[in-house]
Amino acid sequence: MDDLLTPAQRSWFDAAVTFARSELCDDVADRDLLGKFHRDGYRKCGSLGLLGLPVPKEYGGGSDDLVSAVAAVEGLGYACPDTGLVFALGASLWTVTMPILAFGTEEQKRRWLPGLCDGSLFGANAASEPEAGSDIFSMNTTAEKKADRWVLNGRKVWITGGAIADVLVVFATIDPGKGALGLTSFIVPRDTPGLRVVREIPKLGMRTAPMAELAFEDCELPLDAILEREGRGARVFNAALEWERGAILAGTLGTMRRQLERCVDHARRRKQFGQSIGKFQAVSHRIVDMKLRHETSRQLIYSFARKKARGEDATLEAAMAKLHVSECFVANSLDSIRHFGAQGYITETGIERDLRDSVGGVIFSGTNDIQRNIIAARMKL
Repeated sequence: MDDLLTPAQRSWFDAAVTFARSELCDDVADRDLLGKFHRDGYRKCGSLGLLGLPVPKEYGGGSDDLVSAVAAVEGLGYACPDTGLVFALGASLWTVTMPILAFGTEEQKRRWLPGLCDGSLFGANAASEPEAGSDIFSMNTTAEKKADRWVLNGRKVWITGGAIADVLVVFATIDPGKGALGLTSFIVPRDTPGLRVVREIPKLGMRTAPMAELAFEDCELPLDAILEREGRGARVFNAALEWERGAILAGTLGTMRRQLERCVDHARRRKQFGQSIGKFQAVSHRIVDMKLRHETSRQLIYSFARKKARGEDATLEAAMAKLHVSECFVANSLDSIRHFGAQGYITETGIERDLRDSVGGVIFSGTNDIQRNIIAARMKL
């Protein structure tokens, strides 16, 4: 691990592991069953400084180091089996905190970033609609300027943390005829009149990261609620997706390491036909494949983080990381169940939960088919 991290960055990984083991591991199965977000755990992550690592100190952040933030989230994933919490934390950090930091006015940054960094505020990104997922420019949510205010109307769906968010980055069009040039982003406080939670949406995995459908019904915002400028929402959206694709699966790196260590330990201790099952080639080769997936996944995510930290375009690296890591997580989770047999299939061991939690990774932040399109385009194919 040390070849990818400086001592300071490694210290954040270690701090996150120690913290998660003591504060985030209780009642995970019950929260998963109930679909309950661990809000107190999220706040504690903020108190430790984990939520503000990529944000400058002047806005309530910590080290202003993107790689340290990725390392800390990896540590959370390693020590905390609540994958939904780690995912939701990342969604708030990468798709709300970072866009406000990058595109917000000085007033917007000073109003929202301190709370997002200390855990008193949770953020949600509201872009997807029933007919506008990967094709974001076909969205139907509108923003109309009326004298001294903006008025939003429309619906958003599949919104991670939508029902619990304190602040949302919302995308709408100011003119459907302008296509991409009509897309505009807004900062919307949760208590804004006209913003309504239509329903919470049950799902296969990551149940502790609640998902919701939202309605904006004559939702009035001040003129200064715009994030960036009129018609520049595509820039905000693409930047948020790049951060999300490249870094939101950092916690998965830790989870995959935990899976691997658990499988190795089981292969050494479990005896069948007079020998440990690790001596059987079918078992050992499966563990080798898990090891390879984990190591290549780490390289891709940290390659993204280092390039992004240098201020370079990392669209290709983000797409490759999202594609590869999400599919490796699914494969390793399924191999873990095969490895443990009946113990992996039952709920009490928590092994099957990783598989349920892994499946969403091939869909969110743009499906993996979209990632392949992006990679192919960057290769000029």
